[in-house]
Amino acid sequence: MQPGNDSAKTEPQPLSAASVTAKRKLHPSVDLHFDRTWLHQLQDRMDRNGPWDDWTLYQLAVEAEQSKLIGSFDDLQCLRSLPAFEPMPHQISTARKVLHEMSGRAILADEVGLGKTIEAGLVLKEYMVRGLVKRALVLVPASLVLQWVRELNAKFGIAAVAQKKEHSWGYDVVVASMDTAKRDPHRDRLLNQDYDMLIIDEAHKLKNKKTTNYQFVNAMRKKYCLLLTATPVQNDLDELYNLITLLKPGQLGGQSEFAANFVVDKRLPKNEDQLQEALQAVMIRNRRGDGGIHFTKRIVKNIPLQLSTEEQALYDAVTAFVKERYEENQGDWTSMLSLVTLQREVCSSRDAVFLTLVNMFKKTAEDSPIRAKIWKLVEVIRGITANSKAEKAMELVRAMKENDKVIIFTEYRATQEYLLQYFRSHNLVAVPYRGGMNRGKKDWMMDLFRGRAQVLIATEAGGEGINLQFCHHMINFDLPWNPMRVEQRIGRVHRLGQTNDVQIYNLCTVGTIEEHIVGLLHEKINLFELVIGELDHILERFEKNETLEQRLARLVMESGTDKDELRRGIDELGDSLSRIRDEVESEDTGELGAVDAVLNAVGQTIEVRP
Repeated sequence: MQPGNDSAKTEPQPLSAASVTAKRKLHPSVDLHFDRTWLHQLQDRMDRNGPWDDWTLYQLAVEAEQSKLIGSFDDLQCLRSLPAFEPMPHQISTARKVLHEMSGRAILADEVGLGKTIEAGLVLKEYMVRGLVKRALVLVPASLVLQWVRELNAKFGIAAVAQKKEHSWGYDVVVASMDTAKRDPHRDRLLNQDYDMLIIDEAHKLKNKKTTNYQFVNAMRKKYCLLLTATPVQNDLDELYNLITLLKPGQLGGQSEFAANFVVDKRLPKNEDQLQEALQAVMIRNRRGDGGIHFTKRIVKNIPLQLSTEEQALYDAVTAFVKERYEENQGDWTSMLSLVTLQREVCSSRDAVFLTLVNMFKKTAEDSPIRAKIWKLVEVIRGITANSKAEKAMELVRAMKENDKVIIFTEYRATQEYLLQYFRSHNLVAVPYRGGMNRGKKDWMMDLFRGRAQVLIATEAGGEGINLQFCHHMINFDLPWNPMRVEQRIGRVHRLGQTNDVQIYNLCTVGTIEEHIVGLLHEKINLFELVIGELDHILERFEKNETLEQRLARLVMESGTDKDELRRGIDELGDSLSRIRDEVESEDTGELGAVDAVLNAVGQTIEVRP
């Protein structure tokens, strides 16, 4: 050993016999003791096993080493590190295909409800386990950021963070909204960053290459990329071409080459076999069928109820007020949309309409005669002491089993506050969920709902971004006029993983606009039996110049207090929607049906009973 070597200084030296004797002479009072336990243990082991380790410990050591061995490169290694989570067979198959056949660049185009998020999480985890991905960015609609963070952390053990501040971009796995990412100053930072994997949810929003979304994603530097969408084609085969070119440039050739080889008309493909072969290299589409995995049923019940005399008087007074204001504005209904809200609020609660009237009163000039009319409506509100809808909702909850959870949706914050107080005054534990809460409080409300509270009262913010498969009762205290928002509400409880039939109760007040809306959504569109892809097609064709909500508002304004005229107008609206739905369904054997046939031949088919 060389002088100065640290290891030489620390290495213990055995005591020689002479050293021991010398120490005893110097310190006769010190009794030197030598621990010979190790010698006795060694002798015992040799007596049992000869010069070998314990046989049981040896076996355990061998098994531990064998468990680390990779039996097949084709197996997903990440499943070993996910003992508490068992993906479905089609999700595992999809992840394997992305890994081995698509080199980490794929469009996951499963039909709604089959778990595209789970598939993307599996792919990301697998690449991370293999050491191929460290930096990953997930871009999603703002309402889904929290849901993605939860899924990646809870199910896959991936330390994903939600982007909040500028420094958040520095983490290895970040989930952010597309709208935030493409804005300055974030845009430049992201475009100058190399990402191992980019995941984009709701990727059909990239279908137009002229949009800033498309151009931003196209400019990003990414090694692997997953695009998630249930509707890779909605109107035009060019949308499909744009998505695939974003993912793998050149896969379908140039734009003119693609059109010449595969397009007869914008929605009618040709050379389907060759197109399928080209798509199979970049797309996986699992679809619902007739068996196998089962979706539970939606059982929809419309609950008509009669307003009290005082509540009906308020509704009639508000309707007359809206009609009068409309006539004063000479039929300019576009400037009167806020007044239509009054009629909808009356159908919800006196508290909701009261707040709107107070705000309207404050904004009205002091010398305006309108102020006196608004105050007269406030006086009518003072005479209302009950809420017929709240009483019916309470009755429905009381009729459920004690441990059954129920989510109640309302459009209005004031109604939410009223219901919270109403339920608590009747000894029912209820918690709120709304958009103004920060993420920590939302998580807290979810934990309370799972553990202690029977009722969750949610505003529209609860229609997106949360999964509530442990709950199978839903009450629509009031219904939005946008069918997509109704479907989003239902999608919180009726999804893959729900084990019970979902009971949906729609409260509707007889003799009001609400009664017509329920009839329109349930009977004319048959909303509750549609999957979201069909609903997309119907609304996109219907809403060429104005949305369904705008059409309904105009009907309400123009009909005024004439209930028969309003009924006729909504019936005609419903007939138009029914015709469009029939057209969409007939296209199963027409142009869009041909596109669907091409898409459905891509990847595997999952037989799923809706």
